[in-house]
This record gives sequence, C-alpha cells and structure tokens, in this order.
Amino acid sequence: MATSIVPISAISDSGARPASGIDIVYLWVDGNDAGWRAKRRRALQKLKPGAAQDMAPFGNVEGRFRDNDELRYSLRALERFFPDHGHVYLVTDGQAPDWLRPGAHLTLIDHRDLIPEAALPTFDSGNIESYIHRIPGLSERYFYFNDDVFFGAPVNVDDWFWPGGVYVAWSDDPEVTDEALRTDATSLDNACRLSSQWLSAKAAAPAGLDEGLGRQIDPHYTNTFRTFAHSPRPLLKSLLFELEREAPELFASVRSTVFRSWDKPTIVSDFVLRWALAHGVANTRDYRHRYVSSGVNDQGAALDALASEFGALDFFCINDTTDDAHPDDPRLRNAQDCLQSMLSKPSGFEITHRLPALSIGATINTTKELHHGTTTDSNRHPHRRQRHYGAG
Repeated sequence: MATSIVPISAISDSGARPASGIDIVYLWVDGNDAGWRAKRRRALQKLKPGAAQDMAPFGNVEGRFRDNDELRYSLRALERFFPDHGHVYLVTDGQAPDWLRPGAHLTLIDHRDLIPEAALPTFDSGNIESYIHRIPGLSERYFYFNDDVFFGAPVNVDDWFWPGGVYVAWSDDPEVTDEALRTDATSLDNACRLSSQWLSAKAAAPAGLDEGLGRQIDPHYTNTFRTFAHSPRPLLKSLLFELEREAPELFASVRSTVFRSWDKPTIVSDFVLRWALAHGVANTRDYRHRYVSSGVNDQGAALDALASEFGALDFFCINDTTDDAHPDDPRLRNAQDCLQSMLSKPSGFEITHRLPALSIGATINTTKELHHGTTTDSNRHPHRRQRHYGAG
C-alpha cells in the first residue's frame, strides 16, 4: 500500500507536541484485503474443537472488519474540530489505507510491535486495545478512537479531562441485567457484568484497599448496570499501567483471545472506565451525541437526524451493524454519503490528487467459511454492538 509501517523503534518522544499535548490512537483494519482474509480464515481453521462456540455474538461477521471509509472521515472531523490534537497513532495488522499521506504527525504501528508474537494473530479489538498504552512516546492524556466514532463539534479539552482524571458517558442502551456472563450477550453487556463483579469482590475484600494506586473504593460507589457510550475515550496512560498490575488476570484473559469471546470481553472500554469511577479518577458527564446503527430499518431517518445536528454534537457514532451484507448493500453507501455531506473537505492526512477509492469493492465476496454460525439479523441488537476488530 501507499504508506509504509513506521518501526516502533523509530518513534521519538523528544519532538514538540501541539498545545493540547493529547495524542490520538486509532485501531483500523481493511477487512477486504485478500492477504488479511486468508490469515483470518487460517486462524478459524486452527481453533480448537468447540472454540467457535465460545465466540461472542457478532464476533466474526463482516461488519466487524469492513472498511467503509470511516477512518478518512473521522480524521477529517479530528482535524476540523480538534486542530490542536497531538500525535496520531494508527494501530494495524501491517496494513495502511491507500489514501493515507505519510507525515511527521502520524505513525503507523504494527500489531507485531505491541503484541507478543506468540499471541498473534488476533482479530479481537478488546485484545488489541489492551496494549495501546504501551506505544512508546504516547502522551499521558490521550484519546482512543474506534474509526466509526467522530467528533461532531469543536473540542474543549476540559470537557473530557480534568486534573488527574477523565470524564465518561453512559450509552442510551437499556440497562444490563445483573447476572452471570451470558453466552448470548454482546461484548459490552458482558464487560459491564465482569467489571461490576470484579469491583464488588474488591470492595468486599479486607480493608477494600487497592494497593496499586493507594486508593480505596469510594464507600458510596454502587455499580451502574449500563454500558458506556460509543465515544472518543479519554484515557490516562499511567492509569492503564497501574491497572495492568492491579488486575493482571483481566488483562491476561482478554489477551488470550484470537476472536472476540463471550467470556473474555473488552476491559479498556468498560473495566478501566468503571474502575476509574469507583476510585474517583473519573466522573460521568452528559454529552450531546448521536448513535446510528447502520443496519436498522429506519437508517435513513437516523442519518438525516445526524446530518441536521452535525456541528452541535460533541460526538457521534455510525456503527456498522449490516453484519454479512453484500458489499453493494445500499446502507453502506448511504452511511458513506452522509459522512461525505458533512465532512467533504479532505484533511491533511489524505493524498488529495487521487479520487477516493471505495473500500467496499465488489470483488470481495462474503465467504461462508469465515462465519462459523454468526447471525445476519442486523436488527437483533441494533444498539448494543461494539464494532470493528480494528475499531472496537
């Protein structure tokens, strides 16, 4: 591809940062790439007997890996609404968008430079995101993005970070039931359950003391059985390193996955945030936001509403829930057209002399051997879905 991977050893921490000092980390995957698809197919074939049954719902559908050009538009929104952002890191499996312009303010990070070779390949974003705080030179405060998440209005850093902590937001989804992890539950629902169980056990332990940070769980803290919003994630690097020591079993569990598993859900997109709430390192905040599930029947109305509010939303998400839809599915084009209408100006991250190439080329066909029993019912869970392997 046009842009080469920068060796992680070449990243320097000595360069001057923009005023905000807040770096940006994206996960990204091109699920249409033939070589990558062959790797994914081989990984499925190597799974132990019965392992396919451990896969989380929607854990291996095409929509989890499909590139519908979201990253291009997320970077346009980043440049438009947060021009003072810090360095941008794009974590990929040896891939790069063919439209991406090489530059001093963007670094491509290969999975092999973050994740032990014996643990690769992995196609679970929960696994991959558990390593991103280890990127050399990453700022203490940073935003972690799925590529289907976008800033939608000018960014005020104080709306996301406060001295020593971060703000988090609940999703608009229904409350999660307080019960054991379920085989038929989404990753985010089970992540809520797992985090809440861990914190309850910790609070019941003698003295309730967290040795890692020397903080006690707030005695008035109660678990809220809701999932967190599909939003830019404000994070603290030092907090992630502390939690690696505080909850090594949770990190080890999610880092053992090849594909998303129902009993090893994401921890960065739940446990880290919930732990921070329980220990006074995070506060909840209401944001103006909109979530669009691209696979629902009323997609057109949802996209129209998004376009009408654009510029007044702190963030928005267009989650690809079309699952195993054909690459020519009009819902994919509708989502891309909506993004183009709102964010038509190319960013400095793009090669502009080339016409944008659709990343859902008709030469890629859905292959049944990649799906091992996953469902194509896009309306089954239209809201409680965490998207890409490359993006969450």
